[in-house]
Amino acid sequence: MPYPIRYCFTQRFPVPARKAYRWCTDYSPEDHALMGDEAAERKITRVTDATVILTDTFHTCDGDVEKQKLVQLYPDRLRWVSTHLTGPNKYSQFIYEISSEGKGASRLDFTALHLEYENLGSVGAKSLAEKLRKEDSAAWKLLAKAMTKAVGK
Repeated sequence: MPYPIRYCFTQRFPVPARKAYRWCTDYSPEDHALMGDEAAERKITRVTDATVILTDTFHTCDGDVEKQKLVQLYPDRLRWVSTHLTGPNKYSQFIYEISSEGKGASRLDFTALHLEYENLGSVGAKSLAEKLRKEDSAAWKLLAKAMTKAVGK
């Protein structure tokens, strides 16, 4: 039985909310390069206008790791939900929602339900939640810089 690890963070963007949403949900095979993982590969399968399956392959020293995610887009709410279908964190779910912060700025509210398949105990779970929050927050700081460069205001 998996153990739920929950965490969240906020990331600000110097980009209007609608532009930020479009940039974040305009998936491409080169997405991993934005975060410095040039060797990763992404396959994109559009199921409907609002449903996408992302198949990401990461090449590690222990072999390839494939993660398949079902992404449901809610453009009217500037929100999307990503659910891991396969991979080491199967059925983990991540909610992304962008809100306006004035005319030329926005913020991302990120909420995670990470499912861990090893019982870490309460101290270990709390430590993992903090580690994952820091890692994901750092990745979104890199994405915010790439977004600012690509979209501007």
